[in-house]
Amino acid sequence: MTDLASIAPAFVEMAHRIVWATAATVDEHGRPRGRILHPYWEWDGTALVGWIATGPTPLKRAHLEHSPYISLTYWTPTHDTCTAECGAALVYDDETRQRIWDLFKHGPAPVGYDPAIIPPWKDGPLSPAFAALRLEPWRLRVMPGTAMLGEGGEILTWRA
Repeated sequence: MTDLASIAPAFVEMAHRIVWATAATVDEHGRPRGRILHPYWEWDGTALVGWIATGPTPLKRAHLEHSPYISLTYWTPTHDTCTAECGAALVYDDETRQRIWDLFKHGPAPVGYDPAIIPPWKDGPLSPAFAALRLEPWRLRVMPGTAMLGEGGEILTWRA
């Protein structure tokens, strides 16, 4: 098992390089629901927190009310993969929504982008159509494709 200080920088580097993650939540009947999302990760040397700029749809709210967890997996054609199993909560306060909007808007490419390009968010971060989804990982895994192919590389795993 790897400590968080060792795995978090490797996870953030790979996740931000890949950008898009397959995400799964679970409905009230225990059925998974997948979607593609664009998380932004913040590592301060002690804690790792992820953020997703999102629309707080009734379906997404219902899933997170039933089971406040999300699984995110990133993959490249070279088989680099990383996974974050997280507690998840929609955040609606104006200060956080503005901060997360700015985080994405001023973030480095390729993970940064202007959220205003999403038509429902044209009115900005305080629009009812915009929320921040906070991610608090309890398990991380980072696997370079070379490890899967037997060509070297270290598989890193962490659990809170």
